[in-house]
Amino acid sequence: MGDLLTPLNHVKTAARANAWVVNKRLFLPAIVLVLMGVPVSREATLQILSDAYFQVAAFVYASLALYYIATHRVDPEAVGEYMRSNPAAEIGLAAFLGVLPGCGGAIIVVTQYTKGVTSFGAVVAVLVSTMGDAAFLLLAQAPSEAAVVLSISFVAGTMTGLVVNRFHNFVPASVNNQNSVDSHKNHSAGNDQVNSSTGLADVSVTFWLLVALPSLAIAMLLAFQVNVAALLNITDSTFLMVGASLGFVSIMLWALSSEGTDYTSVASEDCCPAPVNWQQKAALDTQFVLAWVVAAFLVFEMTIVFLGIDVAAQLQTMGPAVVGLAILIGFLPGCGPQILVTSLYLTGAVPFSALLGNAISNDGDALFPALALSPKAAMLATVYSAMPAIVIGYGYYFLFEI
Repeated sequence: MGDLLTPLNHVKTAARANAWVVNKRLFLPAIVLVLMGVPVSREATLQILSDAYFQVAAFVYASLALYYIATHRVDPEAVGEYMRSNPAAEIGLAAFLGVLPGCGGAIIVVTQYTKGVTSFGAVVAVLVSTMGDAAFLLLAQAPSEAAVVLSISFVAGTMTGLVVNRFHNFVPASVNNQNSVDSHKNHSAGNDQVNSSTGLADVSVTFWLLVALPSLAIAMLLAFQVNVAALLNITDSTFLMVGASLGFVSIMLWALSSEGTDYTSVASEDCCPAPVNWQQKAALDTQFVLAWVVAAFLVFEMTIVFLGIDVAAQLQTMGPAVVGLAILIGFLPGCGPQILVTSLYLTGAVPFSALLGNAISNDGDALFPALALSPKAAMLATVYSAMPAIVIGYGYYFLFEI
């Protein structure tokens, strides 16, 4: 009888475990709702939502749409084969793929490495040069600074990759293990299906296709200091509510587009089934960037509102330690924490040297497949990427900021 009840007990245990699984993404919209309900923080929260939507999300969606339309036909296998047959150009191409906004280029190089196609130096080069989704935010808000950061990252990635290949072209036993690669692909495909079937990807696509052009038009007018509320013959408070509502809807769509059960699903962009649908990818990634920008702005503002602590002033008193802090945050997998650092730079809370150090040390979402398929190589590549981050971040700080 006990043996017969064993399967039932397993089911009950699994059910109890699942009952405690919470979509961690929902914490952000829940916190936003609470802050909007508190009189002292309501106005600041609405302003953050509106500003993040019109000043960030509208531009990010436009840039993402153009980028994915241009690149969604790229064949990762063809890129890998070209790198294998052209070793002289391999490192430079890897660094270039890393510089491309988003994590797609970096993931291509990492996955090709796990098949034994590309060298370890190429992996280091792409991880050093990539800025992940934070690049979209910087390009939308500060294109000149983005050009400088990405150029420096490209040079640093190329040079570091060449040095690593010269002295330590690491090839772990897991590389070229096709079974592990295929297993990871199947696992990823399963995650993609979960995201697309249980989330609101289609709603996100429809939402952004409807609001993209008018939102971009308003964002452009705001960028040129036009009083949009007066132009539309509405009050400033009404315009604020419109922007805040659109921002909150975007965050809710982000929260519900994934099960949000682990760190990866919160800190990284959403997956899309292959072939990549640019409308879905642009919508999901815009919501991801917006959510983390709002989180950063809320931390920044609410510490002042409730604690009377000026985050910018506190970070500025850290001196050179703030560069080290930004570099350490760069070690965290995923693009979310890196968007937070970029947001802090855009608000003036951290210096350009900290942004540089973080951009070089961060590996974006590419670190997730690396950790899954070849954890030793991933950790070693992260250590190597820290070296140029420290040299360049602190070099810029001591040469130009003190």
